[in-house]
Amino acid sequence: MSPKHAKSSIIAGAFALLMLLSPCTFVHAAEPDSYTAADFTKVKKYDAHVHANTADLAFLRQARADGFELLSINVDYPDFPSLAEQARVAQTLRTAHPGRFHFATTFSMRGWGEPGWAEREGARIEQAVKRGALAVKVWKNVGMVEKNASGKWVMIDDPGFDPLVTRIVALGVPLIAHQAEPYNCWLPLEQMTNEGDREYFHEHPQYHMYLHPEQPGYETLMSARDRFVTRHPELRFVGAHLASLEWNVERIAAFLETHPGAQLDMAARMTALQYQSVRDYDKVRQFLLRYADRLMYATDLSFGPDNDPAQFRQEAHETWLSDWRYLATPDSQRIDSIHATVQGLALPRAVTDRIYYRNARQTYLRRPPVRERPAAVARRASDRRH
Repeated sequence: MSPKHAKSSIIAGAFALLMLLSPCTFVHAAEPDSYTAADFTKVKKYDAHVHANTADLAFLRQARADGFELLSINVDYPDFPSLAEQARVAQTLRTAHPGRFHFATTFSMRGWGEPGWAEREGARIEQAVKRGALAVKVWKNVGMVEKNASGKWVMIDDPGFDPLVTRIVALGVPLIAHQAEPYNCWLPLEQMTNEGDREYFHEHPQYHMYLHPEQPGYETLMSARDRFVTRHPELRFVGAHLASLEWNVERIAAFLETHPGAQLDMAARMTALQYQSVRDYDKVRQFLLRYADRLMYATDLSFGPDNDPAQFRQEAHETWLSDWRYLATPDSQRIDSIHATVQGLALPRAVTDRIYYRNARQTYLRRPPVRERPAAVARRASDRRH
């Protein structure tokens, strides 16, 4: 079977699994098992992907008002504060609110390929985990920005990352991977499916991959990511932004079937689900029901030193409430970004609880026992022999 046909078979098989769930097994919007908008502040929730880049407490105060815990993810992004400052802010907020604020660390690609890079960045990760980091983030600069000494793009499946993966596995924390951009990035502006992407890529043409065919293509990045996950079965893998497959729930299902240990967060991709559910409500709803234990609610809300605290609080509240109406209730609402009125999916309460809270708690806060690093095991074996 050719690779093309194999991929088609995987996608078809995943979609067939969705269809195995007879429509009669689903709780429809008119039935009483779902939450309402009035339940929003009463239910425990976890936003599993935000960026708190200032020690101002406005973000945490809104999270408390709306019933959220937060996972703030440090990332080596040029528009954010330095990695040292992000780490300082995370430690400050975690110390002040350990039950509500959690954070993930990251690593720098500076010095990639040079002797000592993996050991240095691995030590940075290990120290951050000792200080409370619950996960490690790898960003889209791997695959889309960084090049090796030969001028070739550094992809996530490069063996140079293997020592770092070994260290992360030994620490028992997940890797949150953001590879590629939304699929819209590879489309002309007029074909993009939401106004947010259209506006962003219009204003940042340097990041609009449709205009840069010399850059790695979408499927090239997805294939490298898939090879990486396959090669590291012991790694606890979280695909950020619905693993950059947000545009097609059948593709997401195929990824989850192929990689049964993977989890996904939904950060900044709600409009992609809404766009699809306007066109096929049952398919999107069935997808969320089928994979309810593999998905984590997240937004990608970012709060930095230049944000107005009061305005940010309002925007955060409106985002959280709109997403709640879509996932948890039968309410319809106008989503301006896709120019459509979207019906709420009215997921059963047990499903909403998993997506909004339980999955994130299990993924990030129920850490398996820390494994010894292979070098430490080898040293102890050598000591016993001598």
